[in-house]
Amino acid sequence: MGPVAAASCPALMVAAPASGQGKTTVTAALARLHAREGRRVRVFKCGPDFLDPHWHQLASGHPVHNLDLWLNGEADIRARLHEAASNSDLILIEGVMGLFDGEPSAADLAVKLGIPVLAVIDAGSMAGTFGALVHGLRHYRPGLPWAGVLANRVASEGHEKMLQASVRGEDLGAAPGGIDAGWLGGLRRDAGFALPERHLGLTVASELPDALERLDALADAMAATPLGQLDSAGLQRWSVPFAAQAERALAPLLQGRTVAVARDTAFCFTYPANLDTLRAMGAELVFFSPVAGEPVPDCDAVWLPGGYPELHAPALAAGTRCRESLAAHIAFGKPVWAECGGMMPLFDGLTLADGTRVPMWGLLPGEVLMQPRLAALGPQRWDTAQGELRGHTFHYSLTESPLAPVAHTAPGSRFGRPEAVYGQGPVRASYFHAWFASNPEATAQLFLQETA
Repeated sequence: MGPVAAASCPALMVAAPASGQGKTTVTAALARLHAREGRRVRVFKCGPDFLDPHWHQLASGHPVHNLDLWLNGEADIRARLHEAASNSDLILIEGVMGLFDGEPSAADLAVKLGIPVLAVIDAGSMAGTFGALVHGLRHYRPGLPWAGVLANRVASEGHEKMLQASVRGEDLGAAPGGIDAGWLGGLRRDAGFALPERHLGLTVASELPDALERLDALADAMAATPLGQLDSAGLQRWSVPFAAQAERALAPLLQGRTVAVARDTAFCFTYPANLDTLRAMGAELVFFSPVAGEPVPDCDAVWLPGGYPELHAPALAAGTRCRESLAAHIAFGKPVWAECGGMMPLFDGLTLADGTRVPMWGLLPGEVLMQPRLAALGPQRWDTAQGELRGHTFHYSLTESPLAPVAHTAPGSRFGRPEAVYGQGPVRASYFHAWFASNPEATAQLFLQETA
């Protein structure tokens, strides 16, 4: 059998000069618009992020995977994009922070894979300076593929004309179909839509009964822009070939084992790719809701992913069936892997931002205290006996425990700090969010380690 051909598909990197410019809004609007028109849209998120993908999945109708050159590795990214391009009409990748922020940055990914950048700029308080920002974003890094710019939070038709006029001629350049390659339109700030936020980022889409209506309002607004009026033929100007990658078969290290995964509004920070990795190693996955007071199902191991336990502390405290079944699971020596928010209820108490202490499950000794500011953020690696397991950390709480950590992660950037990995019996818990595909062998060990 000969080599598999590259798959080509229109693709855009939706980026911005900074966070808060509207990248998620624009990405979700484009995804919803084209999905409504019957196109197959796949959305990816640049960097480690659990929240934006909830909106993109609702908008596109497909699972959303994360792409990060450090976390995934280039081969994994290329394989995911080749698979998507083989079955899609449009690929959208939402960037992270500002276009050139981070190590690696969204620009690094765009340059390496040849993905055109759609710059989103909050134009709410500017006119002529808009053009300077466009010029800087386009030319700051030589070789950056460029699609154009979309102005966000535009005040009026007159404001939009000023913004368009500010974009220099060299940044326009006539493109097929009569649309300027530089100017792709503007979204009004009074369009009557917004994606709500809280301390960790956007509110999870499934928590809002009108989430789809919000996305439809976004799509309707996008449809009025030059960018939103492009059909399948018009999108081909941004077609990118994605080469096939050699498949990596995973050993059936979890064959015959059942892993119970907490999944509800308090435990919602789960990469779809992590679930795929567990299944690819042979695990059967079952799900349960601690917030609803459901007991741990019959299983060989438990995974408590991150999320928002601080928003559901009273319900978790009242969930005696869940707590007692988890305690029994641990008493039998069966493994538990708890990440960040999944770790927090395991301790004796959780002190909320207003100073209220809520008793938790008391399965690990110690206290968790919510902080007014971000406590840690950045890539992390855990050097295990099976090799390096990569991931990241992002939390607004601190933990005080008499437990001596069984290990520490190491920051993946020069600005980070290590995270403790706590262990007691078959329980392993940390603020560290693991990317399972970076080391399946180390991942499997989290769900295999048992104590008598």
